[in-house]
Amino acid sequence: MFKFVRLMAMIPVLLAAVSCSSMNPSASASSSGRPELEQKARDAYRTLVATTPKAGELATKATAVLVFPDILKAGFLVGAQGGDGVMFGPDGKVLGYYNARAVSYGLQAGAQSFHQAMFLMTPAALSYLNSSDGWSVGMGPSVVVLDEGAARSLTTTTMQSDVYAFIFGQSGLMAGAGVQGQKITKVSP
Repeated sequence: MFKFVRLMAMIPVLLAAVSCSSMNPSASASSSGRPELEQKARDAYRTLVATTPKAGELATKATAVLVFPDILKAGFLVGAQGGDGVMFGPDGKVLGYYNARAVSYGLQAGAQSFHQAMFLMTPAALSYLNSSDGWSVGMGPSVVVLDEGAARSLTTTTMQSDVYAFIFGQSGLMAGAGVQGQKITKVSP
């Protein structure tokens, strides 16, 4: 019983740590950008393209690709997730730095980390992200989340969405079902 109470007491601490780690993403940034984050994002993107070739094909048609190399998610009934990412243009040039945060509630327990890549297919999707006060997934441009199987059946005639998202490289254990909203905000380097 004591172990259960101690575990329950640790969940808010873990949630606060996730929240605080994404609250001030520019604290460790250098004046010339964020080279460590940029390298992690490029490595994560290379991993995605190597394991899911359709992602590479999608990138050739995308206006921009937003890569979050390390998103941490943890929760027990109430959960939180957060991480920093880099947006790359079609030429591989860094277009900006972003932060993703989310909260969720429902039957869930555990912690995990994962990578997320979002392919912004239209200039309107990119413009909406940069002109709004953060982008709440579920509001604004339509987002389609793809796994490896769904990506295989994607063709240029079926590509109709504004944004395609891939979640990959999961590690850890997060079980359950919950309702979640994710907000993506541009941050200073």
